[in-house]
Amino acid sequence: MSKTNQGRFFEDYRLGDRLHHAVPRSVGAGERALYHALYPARHALYSSDSFARSCGLSASPLDDLIAFHIVFGKTVPDVSLNAVANLGYAQGRWLAPVWPGDTLRAESEVIGLKQNSNGKTGVVWVRTTGLNQKDEKVLDYVRWVMVRKGDVDAPAPETTVPELPAALSADQLHIPQGLDFTKYDFTLAGEPHRWGDYEIGEKIDHVDGVTVEEAEHMMATRLWQNTAKVHFDTAARPDGTRLIYGGHVISMARALSFNGLANAQMIAGLNGGAHANPCLAGDTIRAWSEVLDKSETSAPGVGAIRLRLVATKGAAPFELRDAAGKYRPEVLLDLDYWALMPR
Repeated sequence: MSKTNQGRFFEDYRLGDRLHHAVPRSVGAGERALYHALYPARHALYSSDSFARSCGLSASPLDDLIAFHIVFGKTVPDVSLNAVANLGYAQGRWLAPVWPGDTLRAESEVIGLKQNSNGKTGVVWVRTTGLNQKDEKVLDYVRWVMVRKGDVDAPAPETTVPELPAALSADQLHIPQGLDFTKYDFTLAGEPHRWGDYEIGEKIDHVDGVTVEEAEHMMATRLWQNTAKVHFDTAARPDGTRLIYGGHVISMARALSFNGLANAQMIAGLNGGAHANPCLAGDTIRAWSEVLDKSETSAPGVGAIRLRLVATKGAAPFELRDAAGKYRPEVLLDLDYWALMPR
């Protein structure tokens, strides 16, 4: 019997499977330093202990997307080692800040299966939960991924496509205990624009761009212990390229959004997301946002803002779909999320 892990193929999944993912990860200040080296991340709450304390927190937590990437990476050997592509996300909630010294682990449940018409691949939906060393939930989300079949003659499972809401409501968001923006320092944060300055339907071009390099995206993907073959092995894709990890695009776009949304400090919910087209080394990522909704919260001085974040590789800002309603080929990411912002 082979002692190596070949990864699960589509026919290996069963509806209701519970996956307990291996190798818990203790995190420290090094994760923050590497994250800020890989992405132009500058949100003040994640950069300064004193700024975070002025906002009611005990210290600066690790960036929200660090928690997402680590939990995501834990799931790869059991969910997407043989993936063709990660397709989308829904119902994501950040439930507790992650602090240096915390240890994260992950569990998933298979909630949907659908074989593709080509008979060679299928889509697997999983609901993943990230937990800390106290067994407290820090994050949960749904994602779906296209996975190869190991045996094309294996019978297809009964199709089950989960019903997922279009978006979380603002009252489903978790506000970190103690968060208080009533003494928020807009000068130190970098921009004067508060929650009330944004209008539903407003679009923001984030102006800047970053060209993705092979070494950086592979370093990032190794940092999150994501072992999906398509990110490292040129033999894993027919065109001989390495696919840029979709989370790398998310983090790059979120960091670029600082220019225009510097005060959208904390990600609280992930309503949905699609990796519309593959990103490859040499692509220059640019980003724009659209305000989809706004809501007050019970936390002092804190408002919730729902944003569409779009990453492109050269498209003009605010161009998303073609005349047929399909994503334009330059669009890399279409992400719908809630953020917390001073009112």
